[in-house]
Amino acid sequence: MKFLAITLVAHAPDPVTGVLKSTHERFREVVSNAVLADELGFDGFGVGERHERPFLSSSPPVVLSHIAALTSRIRLFTAVTTLSLLDPVRAYEDYATLDQLSGGRLDLIIGKGNGTAQRELFQVTADDQWDRNTEGYELFRRLWREDRVTAAPRFRPPLHEAEVWPKPFQQPVRVWHGSATSRASVDLAARYGDPLFSANVTHPVEPYAELVRYYRERWAHHGHDPARAAVGAGTAGFHAARTSQEAVAAYRPVYEGHRTFLRQHGLEPVFTTLEDFVARSSALIGSPQQIIEKVHRYHEALGHTVLHLQADAGGLGDARHRASLELFQSEIAPVLRREIPDPPFPWAPVRPAPVPSAH
Repeated sequence: MKFLAITLVAHAPDPVTGVLKSTHERFREVVSNAVLADELGFDGFGVGERHERPFLSSSPPVVLSHIAALTSRIRLFTAVTTLSLLDPVRAYEDYATLDQLSGGRLDLIIGKGNGTAQRELFQVTADDQWDRNTEGYELFRRLWREDRVTAAPRFRPPLHEAEVWPKPFQQPVRVWHGSATSRASVDLAARYGDPLFSANVTHPVEPYAELVRYYRERWAHHGHDPARAAVGAGTAGFHAARTSQEAVAAYRPVYEGHRTFLRQHGLEPVFTTLEDFVARSSALIGSPQQIIEKVHRYHEALGHTVLHLQADAGGLGDARHRASLELFQSEIAPVLRREIPDPPFPWAPVRPAPVPSAH
């Protein structure tokens, strides 16, 4: 099993202290967390994309490029790239450049995105966002793979024998399809034989498991080898401690602060008590053995081989969060790596073919 640390770069008051960091401090925190994840042995670090409050993640290729310069091994994920909002040609240029700068460490997770404010910002409607996502992805595929592209897309100007540079370091860059509640992204992933990344954070596991089952059915329908299907999954929260009592006590003010924040914005949490959140959500809060057992239960439902944890301290405090991540890597990850298989493709960069010599 592979493990990612992911941030959406939310910019909100600390759920426990109420302190709001400056934008500059928040970005420095994200970069520091990525460097820490690299040092601790995480397999990937992801940065989300949002174009509305309270997020600062409007430019993941810039943030990931900075992280690439400060790390050497960890893979760089988008979580997600909102293709429904972007010109796919311009997005391709940004991410191909990032892949070159990082030495082939990029993985894209694409999705339509969500949120009314960002749709209005980019003049995208709820009716056309799925079509935009599909069109953008299909053009992306061609740009990764073809030297010259001729196309007449619906949502951007046509291309005629267009050359788009640079080409990525990897041939091609791996693309995951982010899935939360809709079958549209699942269908697209299965059609093209791409891995699926289940959000798995807002609700109990059942609706996510249903979408993953549908993905595997459509995967087989399109003639792909069932053994090659790959699924990643998120977690709603994370804190590991030596005992469950210690973990729950440390996380309680974090949960209470988050629940208050949601209700202040007119949202009712799905899990209304911390005990319910720990029991029925995908959150991993407890002792190492409890977390190992819960990941196995979710693996039985999802069959996932990649798991993400929250990169941000989120009210726990930097020292406690770091200790929790260290405990994960020393006592939890080794067991899960042995007991749950890796995804069925190389994790290290696929090197490009050498350019033939002119002599």
